[in-house]
Amino acid sequence: MGQTRREFIKSASTSAAMAGLAGSFLTGRNAADSLVSPLNPYAAPIAAEPNIKELAAVALDAAKSAGADYADVRFVRNRNQNVSTREQRVAGIADNETYGFGVRTLVNGSWGFAASRDLTREEVSRVAKQAVAQARANRSALVRPVVLAPAPVVANGVWKSPIEIEPFDVAIEDKVGLLLAANKAALAVKGARFVSSSMFFLREEKTFASTDGSFTFQVIYRTEPSMTVTATGNGDFATRQSVDVAPRGLGYEHVRDARLVENASRWADEAVQKLSAKSVDVGRYDLVLHPSHLWLTIHESVAHPTELDRAMGYEANYAGTSFVAPPEKVLGTLKYGSELMNIRGDRTQQGSLSACGWDDEGVQPEDFDIVKRGTFVDYHTTREQALWLDWYYKKRGIPTRSHGCSYAQTWAAVQFQRMPNVSLLPGDKDLGWDDLIAATDRGIAIIGDGSFSIDQQRYNAQFGGQVFYEIKGGKITGMLKDVAYQMRTPEFWGSLDMIGGAKSYHLGGAFGDAKGQPVQVNAVSHGAPVTRFRNVNVINTGRSA
Repeated sequence: MGQTRREFIKSASTSAAMAGLAGSFLTGRNAADSLVSPLNPYAAPIAAEPNIKELAAVALDAAKSAGADYADVRFVRNRNQNVSTREQRVAGIADNETYGFGVRTLVNGSWGFAASRDLTREEVSRVAKQAVAQARANRSALVRPVVLAPAPVVANGVWKSPIEIEPFDVAIEDKVGLLLAANKAALAVKGARFVSSSMFFLREEKTFASTDGSFTFQVIYRTEPSMTVTATGNGDFATRQSVDVAPRGLGYEHVRDARLVENASRWADEAVQKLSAKSVDVGRYDLVLHPSHLWLTIHESVAHPTELDRAMGYEANYAGTSFVAPPEKVLGTLKYGSELMNIRGDRTQQGSLSACGWDDEGVQPEDFDIVKRGTFVDYHTTREQALWLDWYYKKRGIPTRSHGCSYAQTWAAVQFQRMPNVSLLPGDKDLGWDDLIAATDRGIAIIGDGSFSIDQQRYNAQFGGQVFYEIKGGKITGMLKDVAYQMRTPEFWGSLDMIGGAKSYHLGGAFGDAKGQPVQVNAVSHGAPVTRFRNVNVINTGRSA
């Protein structure tokens, strides 16, 4: 179904008004500083605290007594730590925590939400009643009554990220020492002038309860080591970021396995090489893309446009709406790419950033097809959104249920739809990076993500990278610079003609992807094998008029 601009503005205003009821505004990693609890940040997991179940019952009972048709409550303790260095000095250390709860209520088809950091019976009851009152107030601006798709009840669920080493048990001195050692190794390369490195860790303990009868507890970890090296010379400079070491839903073992000290000299050497690399000639080339680069193209050109709220015109912040719309005209029919393009949504890949046991409305996420053999077949959904596509699921003969894509950044933020991990599946043949290079006569190989630009419908875009190599006659002949390619989404994915096998699969990802107003950020992984795209337009970013 289509929407006029007037209808879109009206519906978008309604969504913004409801989100504003959260009373919280968080931006970036350290924004939680303003919400840090004065309580002991190293206390036991909140589900182990004897009064949490009791407080959850108080919240749900208060909401029902006040007239809620449905209610859920989330108790969340969120701790994050950032250690950063530059050259041979410490640039910053931050360790903070936020702890509180949020109650969401549904009254006559209208949402209400309220939150607090005061965990007492009286406050929990007051906040639940406030959420009901806000739901009633929001009724006057209601566009479409909310109806929730059914979801299995989970009475006592427990889930934890599969980590080996608790990152918050590793001494700060050890973390600083590793980063400074990596910096020293990078600076030992002739021409490397500046280097910065960091580690970021998150641990989120989350208890969820609903009037449906679900009660779950999860401990979620995320870890990101990173480095940036800048080389200077001949009046110019070039940088190399360690984007091939992606953030993961793992513990400190991810820092160990990233081998920052061992890789630092390679990243520094590649930054130096970029200074004297040949500037690319504009034209059309076959592109061989490493997964450390392609994950970002997937994120921007596939993952965002297949968010159902964007397609319906209910969301436009940070990524616009979507060309994959309206649903009744594109589901099952839109040709997104070539037959080699198979895109899946999931929250189950081990070590991925979006992995969890249940989403933020208690739904166990399922793996699902988004693009199958090049045809668009499904959006990301929550319990509310799933029923918008009830006609489509009935037509396909499959149950109408949420894909488990509900997410809230903290206890103080109302949950809404965020993308799961969205990944390109590998091909059947056991092809790798060298195979695709050898099969290419005239092309460019790109490793790592760089700058990008994309329009508000996710239709036309431009992507850079970290390092670029010229391919001639099936061989890499040297490094290039000033490379960016332009694309029109369906044409670009339609040009996919070679795809690597499972051994070339790699998970990239983003730690802080923004959406909504007030803005929230989530973390998401995108996996892909090595790929080749034919006859893509390449521009030279170093030229000026």
